[in-house]
Amino acid sequence: MTGGTPVRATGGMVATSQRYAAEAGRRVLADGGSAADAAIAMAACLTVVEPCSNGLGADAFAIVWDGGRLHGLVGAGRAPASLTPDAVRRAGHAALPLRSWETVTVPGAVAAWVDLHERFGRLPFERLLADAVAHARDGFVVTPVVAAAWAAAAAQHRPLAGPEFAEWARVFAPGGRAPVAGEVWGSPAHAATLEAIAASRGEAFYRGRLAQAIAGFAAATGGYLTEADLAAHRGEWVDPLGVPFAGHTVHELPPSGQGIAVLTALTILARLDLRGDPVETTHLAVEAVKLAFTDAHAHVADPACVPVPTAGLLDPGYAARRRARIGPRAADPAPGRPPGSETVYLCAADADGQLVSFIQSNFHGFGSHIVVPGTGIALQNRGHGFSLDPAHPNVLAPGKRPFHTIIPGFLDSAAGLRGPFGVVGGHLQAQGHVQVLLATLIDGADPQAALDRPRWFWSAGRRVECEDPALVAPLRARGHDARPADAASFFGRGQIIWATPAGDLVGGTDPRCDGAVLGL
Repeated sequence: MTGGTPVRATGGMVATSQRYAAEAGRRVLADGGSAADAAIAMAACLTVVEPCSNGLGADAFAIVWDGGRLHGLVGAGRAPASLTPDAVRRAGHAALPLRSWETVTVPGAVAAWVDLHERFGRLPFERLLADAVAHARDGFVVTPVVAAAWAAAAAQHRPLAGPEFAEWARVFAPGGRAPVAGEVWGSPAHAATLEAIAASRGEAFYRGRLAQAIAGFAAATGGYLTEADLAAHRGEWVDPLGVPFAGHTVHELPPSGQGIAVLTALTILARLDLRGDPVETTHLAVEAVKLAFTDAHAHVADPACVPVPTAGLLDPGYAARRRARIGPRAADPAPGRPPGSETVYLCAADADGQLVSFIQSNFHGFGSHIVVPGTGIALQNRGHGFSLDPAHPNVLAPGKRPFHTIIPGFLDSAAGLRGPFGVVGGHLQAQGHVQVLLATLIDGADPQAALDRPRWFWSAGRRVECEDPALVAPLRARGHDARPADAASFFGRGQIIWATPAGDLVGGTDPRCDGAVLGL
C-alpha cells in the first residue's frame, strides 16, 4: 500500500474510488457544472464501474455546503408495506438473512440524485448521466481492486438458489465467473435503464416502466416491493448534526445512520490528551469508539418511527460519564442510558465554493444479489440492518428506515479547513472517520497522508484488527485482543477535499482503492 502527495487546485476538484468516475465528475466541472452536478455524474458512473459496491438499487446520503450553510440529504429507502417480522418468520428465517427478498428495501439513490440536482444543479440532468451510459453501453476495463471484490461476490453467489438470483449470475458472472482485471465488461440493459432515468428525471424508476419491472419481478419470485412502495418514496432534507473538536466542527447526518457514533466518540475524546504517545492515543480512541458504537446500536433507529435520544447521546455531561469508563486497560463495552429527548464515497468542490460529501451503497457488496431482469438494477439488502426483537427501537416495521452504516462527513471551521470527507467499509466507517480526523486535526496530516495511515478496526468485545503490525503487542499489553491484519481484513477506502484558508483546494484518495483525485 502506497500513497503520495496530495493534489492541489483552485478551480474545482473531485475525488472518488474509480478514475472513470472521477474523470466524469471533472468533465462536468469543466463544462460549468456545480459540485452537486459532478457528484451526481460520479455517483451514476460508479453504479457501472464499481458494481460490487453500489448500484441503481442503492441508497445514498449527502452533505452540501452551499457557500453559507450546510444541507443534509437522506436518501434512505423504507421497508415495503407488506414486510413485517411475522412475514420474515413465515419465510423460514429466525433472523434477518443477508441475501433474500426479506432484506430488500426501497432504493433511494436515484431519487437522491434528482433531489440534489433540483436544489444545487446547473447542467441538464441528462448530461450528468452521459458518462455512466457510455461506460455501460460500450464497456470499461475492470480495475484490480474491483476485480478482486467482484470475484469474492461471485463465490458468495454460487450457493444461492431460487429464481430471484438467476439474473445476477447472467449479468455479473457470465460464463460462471466474474470479470478479471484488465477485462472489458459492459451492460446494455444498465445503459438503457440509465437513459430512462435521465430522460424522466427518475420518474421511470419510481412511477414508470422500471417501477413496474421491479414490482413485477418481486411478485413473481416471492418479493415484497410493490409499485405503491416505490411511488411513495421520498428523500428528506435535514440539518446535519455538529460537535466541536480540536478547534473545528465535525458534521454528520442525524439518525438513522451511524454518523452519531462519530460525534459521540469525538465528544468523549475531546477532553482527553491525544498529543502524547501514539499507542496511548490509539487505546483511547478504540475505547471511545466502543462506547459510541454500543450506544448507537442500542438506541439508534428511524426517528420518524421511534424517539431517538440524539441530544442525550451528544450531551457533554453524558459524554463525561462515558469518558470516566475509559481506563488504562481495554474494557468490554456496554450501552449507557443517555438523557432522553459495501459502499462508494465521493466528494466534489467547484470554483464558487460549493462542496459536496456523497456516499452510496448496496450494503454487502452487490447487496441482495437480486437483479431485476433486463434492467441491470441490483437491489440493496439494507433491510439486514433491522432487528426482529420487538423491544429494540430498530425492529423491522413497514415503512420504516433501517439502521444505516453509510455516512458522509464534513469538517468546518470559520478560519481553518472546510470540506467533505468519508471512509467506506460498513461498521468501519465511523471508526475511519475518527481516525482520519485524529490524523488531520491532532497530527496535522494533509489529506493524502491522513488516508495513507494504517488503520485499526474494532469488531466486537476487545478484538482489534491492526493494519500496522507494530501496534499489536503494545495494544495487547493494554488488554486488547489485538491481531494483525490478514488477507480477509478490510480497512475501508476514503477520499478528502479540504478548502484551505489560503483559498485553494487540497485533496487525497485512499491507496486501498483504484481511485483518483482530479483538480481544475
